[in-house]
Amino acid sequence: QVQLVESGGGLVQAGGSLRLSCAASGRTFSRYAMGWFRQAPGKEREFVATINWSGGITRYADSVKGRFTISRDNAKNTMYLQMNSLKPEDAAVYYCVAGRIDPRYYSETDLLPGLYDYWGQGTQVTVSS
Repeated sequence: QVQLVESGGGLVQAGGSLRLSCAASGRTFSRYAMGWFRQAPGKEREFVATINWSGGITRYADSVKGRFTISRDNAKNTMYLQMNSLKPEDAAVYYCVAGRIDPRYYSETDLLPGLYDYWGQGTQVTVSS
């Protein structure tokens, strides 16, 4: 069992930066791929980024490539999402996820919510224009 708690959301102006964190409980954190999804009001939940167990493989949605960076620190049981050059369309609730998948075998469009077993409660990101 893995429990996930997100933090770091908030209000930022367009062009600004935020860093989200996801703290995981459980001794098996390093066995799981981790990731982020987001959901804006009236929209479906969408994939943002994922990282494999070692941190050596990452995948990003096209909409965030070059602006967001996902990373993890297995010694701290924590994953991060550095978000730069934020746009109003990035505003959403961001969810931390964990799953026993290998991102090497998935393209960005194949990384669907159902692949991940554990979800956090979400953290709100608001971007003002």
